[in-house]
Amino acid sequence: MALTDTAIKKAKATDKLQKLSDGGGLQLHIAPTGGKLWRWAYRFDGKQKTMALGSYPEVPLAQAREWRDAARKLLASGVDPMAKKKADKAAKATAEANNFEAVAREWWAHWKAARTSDHHVAQTLRRFEADVFPAIGTRPIDEIEAPELRDMAQAIERRGAGELAKRSLQMCSMVFRYAIAHGKASRNPAMDIKPGDVLKPRRVENYARVSANDLPQLLRKIDAYQGTPTTRLAMKLMALTFVRTGELIGARWAEFDLDAARWDIPAERMKMKTRHTVPLSPQALDVLRTLQTVTGERELLFPGERDHGKPMSNNTILKALERMGYKGTMTGHGFRGIASTVLHEHGFEHAHIELQLAHTERNSVSAAYNHAQYLTQRAEMMAWWGNYIESVGKGNVTPLRKLAA
Repeated sequence: MALTDTAIKKAKATDKLQKLSDGGGLQLHIAPTGGKLWRWAYRFDGKQKTMALGSYPEVPLAQAREWRDAARKLLASGVDPMAKKKADKAAKATAEANNFEAVAREWWAHWKAARTSDHHVAQTLRRFEADVFPAIGTRPIDEIEAPELRDMAQAIERRGAGELAKRSLQMCSMVFRYAIAHGKASRNPAMDIKPGDVLKPRRVENYARVSANDLPQLLRKIDAYQGTPTTRLAMKLMALTFVRTGELIGARWAEFDLDAARWDIPAERMKMKTRHTVPLSPQALDVLRTLQTVTGERELLFPGERDHGKPMSNNTILKALERMGYKGTMTGHGFRGIASTVLHEHGFEHAHIELQLAHTERNSVSAAYNHAQYLTQRAEMMAWWGNYIESVGKGNVTPLRKLAA
């Protein structure tokens, strides 16, 4: 007699295993402990076998019958249903071990061993989890094609994070390279894509600047500059902080905490419209304290010569550099390029440099705290930069970077 849900619910456990038959080999085993388990009995290649189909009520009667009927069709075609089930399970486990997320996490565990910043390591994984894994994480890594990476990058770009979209493509490329090296993939589809082919072009402004080798002479000329003291101090502070010209000339004394050695530029004065913190080196503090004797009683650090309520002109620093012999070869913005080059050459973290340059793109989630991100590391970097500027300006040996143990 076929089973019914009512009969199954009423069936009680005894001190022995009970086997209730539904027909076609389907049985419900009721253990002395009360557990109710579906089993399907069949013969294959002359041997009696029993295949588990789950427990009741998690697997209801109707579902157990569907699985029994499907297994009987396999058996009729000459396939051992239980062997196929095991093979499918093994294939699924292999596929999951070789999907993009699994390989990316394996790459990340290998990659992080050589990183010095725990924050950068954690942030890299968060970027994968937030943007990459939802798009291609479950895909077998050797089956992913370039259009899938394009779609992923463009989805990131659409929320206003163009630089992060580009970086995500670069991170994926590193994962594919790792997969190829370990026999998990045969090619790197990220190499088929250039960010400029799939992402909106970003205008890159190139500013004239001298090389790092010419920096010592430039610093000495700034020290000897015969123009107004505020212009000379503005150039010195720009060299030490490498902020944008507009951010420098619009600086107000209220933005500075000299005791805490920091300069907090409000969002409305930043290109990225997000508050930006500049750690101040001892050399920068010396410049500011000297400048206080000149303009400390005014709101602006660098007021205009005619109208003290407005900042000095954007061209003031450029014209001063031209008078010093740097027309067409150096701009105020050029200090940013020099700092980036030197700091990278001396092994500082790319993320710390980019954030100090205020290049990092913000979104609504990160805007509230990005101004203080990596602040300890950036303060150490800016202190090193202050020593570097002071040392090369005097013609001394370049200070060595003190690496973390």
